[in-house]
Amino acid sequence: MIRSELIQKIADENPNLFQRDVERIVNTIFEEITDALANGDRVELRGFGAFSVKTRDARVGRNPRTGEAVSVDKKKVPFFKTGKLLRDRLNGKA
Repeated sequence: MIRSELIQKIADENPNLFQRDVERIVNTIFEEITDALANGDRVELRGFGAFSVKTRDARVGRNPRTGEAVSVDKKKVPFFKTGKLLRDRLNGKA
């Protein structure tokens, strides 16, 4: 599912809301999650999962085309850990 499909589904399920309002709500939620992660905070959505930021150390990688050694800088990456309810539902337990 992509963002526009999510917006359309929410709008279809809530006919009392205008699509532009649903779009604004979805965009605000994503922006808040992004801002929190950029500030180094953890975002937890109960039953769904938790977003956090992990730091990857600098390392020496390889260019797959040439095999040449390449320096890869230290960087921060987003990390998602599923919640118990989501894992159970994916595994047919709920």
